[in-house]
Order: sequence, then structure tokens, then C-alpha cells
Amino acid sequence: MVKAFVLRFSVSLFLGFFLVISCTEKEDPGTADLDPMVAVSLLETPYGTNVRQVIDVFLPANRSRTSTKVFVWIHGGGWVDGDKGEFAGFKPWLEAVQDDYAYISVNYRLFNISNGSNKFPSQEEDIKNALAYIKSQLGVWDVSDDLVLAGGSAGGHLALLHSYKNNQDNLVKAVVTFFPPTELKSLYTFNLITSLLLDNILGGNPTNKPLLYSDASPVGFITPTTVPTVFFHGDVDTVVPISQSNLLEQALVQKNVPYFREFVPGQGHGFTTATYQDLIAKMQVFLDGNLD
Repeated sequence: MVKAFVLRFSVSLFLGFFLVISCTEKEDPGTADLDPMVAVSLLETPYGTNVRQVIDVFLPANRSRTSTKVFVWIHGGGWVDGDKGEFAGFKPWLEAVQDDYAYISVNYRLFNISNGSNKFPSQEEDIKNALAYIKSQLGVWDVSDDLVLAGGSAGGHLALLHSYKNNQDNLVKAVVTFFPPTELKSLYTFNLITSLLLDNILGGNPTNKPLLYSDASPVGFITPTTVPTVFFHGDVDTVVPISQSNLLEQALVQKNVPYFREFVPGQGHGFTTATYQDLIAKMQVFLDGNLD
């Protein structure tokens, strides 16, 4: 009973600042005759058969296959909660500094604390399938294949893992993350909450499931050809310790991968509005210099 309580409590901690915001975009008009001159929102678009395997797509007016980049957001929530609706809070900040971008927000299957279903790597597989679907629709949507994959917390972990491990088609051109888990063996020892959470989601600990922990850790897949990377972390984060981003930086430096990072003093697992806006502006300067 104590274990179950602690696990449920961990959900609220991993949610951090994320707020699920109701989507108010217009209804999906269908994809048969999309006019690239007109902005359109394609909501609850399925990429699989599970109710969680859906994305929201926001296409700008006057888009084109040659110029319109794609920014894909993966939500946080400790792999056990959260929703693609959190992207509504970030979208205006991104639009303020980005020109000619389409936006996509992704849902994925969540680990079920009550019955143990959807253990990892269910989440990794969903991101692979979502990106494969997105790739198949780029022509239909009249957008380019210059894609940035991004996310916060657990979503940042999934964004890094896909970009470093499963990006064999080179669809992802850069990755952006906020306070991401990057090396799960060391994260396991951070505190009782993280150890119980990871023990359940991965079905074991780093001692009896070493391969699973390494397969789920983005830092182990960094190579000299890894995509340019942006990451941000607060130095008083009590949910995902800043040491996770220190490990990420060390691995990127070792492989000579282009990156931009900023560690935010006095802030934790979630930043102030002003900080987010400042960091997103800096992110875009880096992306503009590292995307063709």
C-alpha cells in the first residue's frame, strides 16, 4: 500500500508545471483537399489504434514543402500521466520567435500504475510510430522534412531517445528538451520516488535489468553524427536532478556534437513564464544557425 501511494504521489511531482489545456481549435476538416494557403488544425489525428495514439496538427497559412519547418512536441508527466494539450501553453511563445513553422503535439500510451500495463518501451514505440506517420503525411500537409523534436521532462527523455537512437531516416534535424531524464541508471538512485517509479515502469532495477536501462538511456546513443541538441535545466530541480543534464553535456562534448544549453539558477522542474520565453528565444537563435 505504501509503495502504491508513493508511486501515485510521484505522478504529481513529475507533472511539475505542466497544465492540460482544453483545445479550442476548429474541427478537423479532413485531409483530402487541404489548401496550403489556409491555416488548418487537424485534431485527434490517429497514428495507431489505441485511444492514446493520436496527434494534434497545426498547419500555418501559405505553407510549402520547401520552406515550412515542423516542430513536434512530446508532453511530460513521468511516463504515467499528461496530455498533448499542454502544448497550448508553449505554442504562442514559439510562434513569437518562429516563422513558417507547423506544429504537432503527440500523445502516447501511458504506464498504468494500477494494472502494470504499457510498461516501457511502449512509449518509445509510440514515438517511433508517430514520427513514421508524420513523415508519411508531409506531402499531404505541404510542409518540409526539416523537423525539430522537442519535449519536457519525460517528453524530453522520449525526444532525446528517438533523436539519438531511432532517427535512422534522419527525419529529426534537431532536438530540444527541458529538464530531461538522460541516464536512467543514475536517475534510479536519485530518491525513493524515482527508484519505485522506474522499477515499475521498466519492470526491474538497473541490477536485474541492465540492458533495458541502457536501451532506455539517450546518452548511450550519442555519436559524432548526433543531431544538434538544445537543453535547459533548473539547478534546484528536485524531480529530475540537473546531474542528468550534466551527463548529457559531457557526452555531447565527448562526441563533438553541436549543442546549446542553459542552466537556470534558482528554478526547478518548471520555469517562470519570463524564463520560458527567454529560453525559447535563445533556442530559436541556435536552431536558425543549425538547420539548413
